Amino acid sequence: MIAALALSFAQLTDRRVLGVLAKSLLLTIVLFAALGAGAWWLIDRLLTGWTGGGLLAGVAAVALLVLGGWLLFRAVAVAVVGLFADDIVEAVEARHYRAALATARPVPFARGAATGLRSAARAIGVNAALVPLYLLLLATGLGAPALFFAANAWLLGRDLTDMVAARHLDPAAIRAFRAATRGERFLLGLAAAGLFVVPGLNLLAPVLGAAAATHLFHRRLALGSRT
Repeated sequence: MIAALALSFAQLTDRRVLGVLAKSLLLTIVLFAALGAGAWWLIDRLLTGWTGGGLLAGVAAVALLVLGGWLLFRAVAVAVVGLFADDIVEAVEARHYRAALATARPVPFARGAATGLRSAARAIGVNAALVPLYLLLLATGLGAPALFFAANAWLLGRDLTDMVAARHLDPAAIRAFRAATRGERFLLGLAAAGLFVVPGLNLLAPVLGAAAATHLFHRRLALGSRT
C-alpha cells in the first residue's frame, strides 16, 4: 500500500491526472456553491418578514455550507471523481501497466456517473445509519472516530477498486475480486480516509485514491495469475 501511494503521488505531475484534478475540484466547488445558494434562498423565504431576515439567512447558509462541507465532502468528492475515474486509471495504466491497458474496456460516462452516484448514496446512507452509534461512542473519546474511519475505509476501498475493476472484469468477476481482496481494499480505504482528514491533502485524496486503487488492482491480479 505504501508503494502504491508513493507511485500515485509521483504521478500527480502527469498532465492527464492534473486535468482530472482540476475538473473534479471545479465541479465539487460548483456543487457546494449551488448547495449554499439553495440553502440561502430557502432560509430567506422562511424568514420573510423577519427583521434582518436576509442577514440571518446568509449566516445560516454559511453555517450549513461549512457543516455540509465537513459531512458531505468525502461523498461528493468521490462521486465527482467517479465521473473522470477512467481517465485517472488509464493514465496510471499507460505508465505502469501497458499490457492491461491494451485489453481494457473504457467505462462510458453514464456508467461512471452512475457508479459515482451509488458511491455517494452508500456513503451518506451508511454514515447516516451510524449516527446513533457515533453519538453513543462520543463518550469513549476514540470510539466515534475509530468507527467513522472503519466504516469509510470499507466504503472507499470498495468504491475505488470498483472504478478500476469495471475496465477489466465482468460483474461476477468483480464480486469475486471483492471477496478475495477484503484486507487490501480495507487498507486502501483506510489510507484514503486518512488523506481526507488532512487539510490540503483532502483535495487530492479522491485522485490519489483512484490511482492507488489502480496499482492495488493490477498487482493483486498479477499475483493471482501467478498462483
